[in-house]
Amino acid sequence: MTQVSPHHDSPHLDGNSLAGPLSDLFAVDVTQAWWRCPGCGSTGPLAELHVYGPEPGLTARCAHCSQVALRLVRHEEHTWLTLGGAEGAFRFRTAR
Repeated sequence: MTQVSPHHDSPHLDGNSLAGPLSDLFAVDVTQAWWRCPGCGSTGPLAELHVYGPEPGLTARCAHCSQVALRLVRHEEHTWLTLGGAEGAFRFRTAR
C-alpha cells in the first residue's frame, strides 16, 4: 500500500514490498554474500568475518578493524538480526 510519510514528502510502500526481494537474498548461501566494511572499507564474503559467541548471540566483525557487521540472537520464539552497528533490529519468528 502506498502512503505518504509524515517525515518525507514522497510516497512510500510498506514493508511487505520487501518480501520478494529479501526472499531472493536469503534463499542463497549467505556465507558467499559480499560485505563492505563501513569502518575500513575492506570487502569480502561474509564467510571471512570473525564471529564471536555463542551467548547471548553471535556477533560477526570485520577481520581487519573489528567493526560490527551483524548480530544474530536466537530466542525461544524469535531470531533477532541487526546489520552493522545499527541500533535497530529485525525480528523473525523462529520455526517450530
